[in-house]
Amino acid sequence: MTVQTPKYDIIVVGAGHAGCEAALAAARMGCRVALMAIDLDKLAAMPCSPSIGGMAKGQLVKEIDALGGQMARITDQTAIQYRTLNTRKGPAVQSSRTQNDKNRYHRAMKAAVEIQPNLDLKQALVERLVVENNRIAGVQDYTGFGYQAPVVVLATGTFLSGLVHIGFHSIKAGRAGEFAAYGLADSLKQLGFELGRLKTGTPPRLKRSTIDFTRFTIQEGDSDPAPFSRFTERIAMPQVPSYIGHTNPRSHAIVRRNLKYSALYGGVIQGTSARYCPSFEDKIVRFSDKESHQIILEPEGLDTEEIYASGLGNSLPMEIQIELVHAVEGLQYAEIMRPAYAIEYDYVNPIQLKPTLETRQVAGLFMAGQINGTSGYEEAAAQGLWAGINAAAKLQGRPPFILDRSQAYMGVMVDDLITRGTREPYRMFTSRAEYRLMLREDNADLRLMAIGHDLGLIDDDSFRDMQARKQQITGEIKRVRSTFVRPTAVVNDYLHSHGSKPIDSGARLSRLLKRSELDYHMIEALAPAPAAISRSVARQVEIEIKYEGYIQKQLREIERFKDLEKIKIAPDFDFSTVHGLSNELKEKLSGLKPVSLGQVSRIEGITPAAMSVLMVALRAVHRRSQA
Repeated sequence: MTVQTPKYDIIVVGAGHAGCEAALAAARMGCRVALMAIDLDKLAAMPCSPSIGGMAKGQLVKEIDALGGQMARITDQTAIQYRTLNTRKGPAVQSSRTQNDKNRYHRAMKAAVEIQPNLDLKQALVERLVVENNRIAGVQDYTGFGYQAPVVVLATGTFLSGLVHIGFHSIKAGRAGEFAAYGLADSLKQLGFELGRLKTGTPPRLKRSTIDFTRFTIQEGDSDPAPFSRFTERIAMPQVPSYIGHTNPRSHAIVRRNLKYSALYGGVIQGTSARYCPSFEDKIVRFSDKESHQIILEPEGLDTEEIYASGLGNSLPMEIQIELVHAVEGLQYAEIMRPAYAIEYDYVNPIQLKPTLETRQVAGLFMAGQINGTSGYEEAAAQGLWAGINAAAKLQGRPPFILDRSQAYMGVMVDDLITRGTREPYRMFTSRAEYRLMLREDNADLRLMAIGHDLGLIDDDSFRDMQARKQQITGEIKRVRSTFVRPTAVVNDYLHSHGSKPIDSGARLSRLLKRSELDYHMIEALAPAPAAISRSVARQVEIEIKYEGYIQKQLREIERFKDLEKIKIAPDFDFSTVHGLSNELKEKLSGLKPVSLGQVSRIEGITPAAMSVLMVALRAVHRRSQA
């Protein structure tokens, strides 16, 4: 019997949040795609927190949505609690977060993948990459069966040589109960990739009916939640609360007494863990002066008893986990349905990637998600979308899809990874974005939807709607800046009632709106627009006027940033010939192959003197090319 080896344009290995976005984007751009998962019942699974968004992560999800990705839409279909974080701070750091029904999330994403034209979903454990003349040619699964494709996207999550630890008991697994990919990790090493080892973990799941919730403080979601996706018309899921509690000296003493049995502190784990998201053992050691730490009990869904015990992640033996949980007030009789565990896994140092997320060593091979050293569903999904778009663009001869640090949070993340690499799990923070006032959640669609439309990922009607909103925002800003109000009794009574100083002469609406105690409701009350203004348009008008000075300052900073980005460096530029650079910098730059002087400026160890030397060398090359 003759078997025809399947041929695809693109193969995506791994069907987590990165893999799903990569496969959907490439298929929607017209490529024939195969999406391969070890277990189709775990597609887009939520092995850690059943939530989407959060600080800076919410911005990533909004950007994915604006470019035509899927995460925000599935989030709205399955969210059981919405919360806006940092509402007392400025708009630059406000972020959305949802609690999701994790089983519904998986099913909704799987349904979206299954009905997508050009996309085949396959259950297969990929063990080997097929490479010919330094170009990817396909993959081979653990049975020896091969699939051909000129482009492959690896989105393997924590599955590369994954090892789950509970105490000193270790299991080869990509997640608890799932096979790990050891053959694929070996294949990458044989191809010459530099791999490292990282560690993450997850807390225990507790049985709802065995918890005394009266000992916890209830945490409700937003009373009037706003959808994550611009394409969501209404929120249909029931909304449920979470619960906040705290550990105590007794629970801390249990951990201190048993640290030697922890996989993390007992010498079993070799991978590097994240400083910003420590396990409970880490908290006890690093913050020994604290007598309590916060715990948040988050429901994992509407139809399950499982409760996610955020804050209690550890790698202790099961009997000690039980003792630890029972020491927390309200959890004296709590039953552990799934134990906490730590997992370590291989990742590829991302400095080996181009700005498109294609590898330098093997043409046509892209990487996205935790394989690049990141942590989080949102970071993974953003990279998946980025890699999927670039994979399709490479095949179709289109320009590469690259966003810079002034355009998007995902641009900041990709630039950080390929420029600086990472030695610990990378997580997105608002502090990483120099231009965060311009990269807000509320304007992601205004920033990026035109790009998504050009890529064919945003439909014409949505694009026209965005353009109409832009025009409405511009028109209303112009009206507010040009409209005067007189010091009438109505005006001053309104100002007084809102704790604002009355006016004794005419004042522009924009001047009043700059006052911290006033918002767009003042305009609606004193000088409403001729036509109805939506909540999203009013929000943009208020921010643009209230933060006008800060925005103008940031725009000037972006111009200076772009001046450096415009100075491009040819791929074949020989850094070893640049006089005045140290040998260390010559070696580092030759390995990284930065694409612009701007990228050089962000490389660790680059000094102002080195920048000046490179500037002179690049100008000399430019003059020679012109001559």
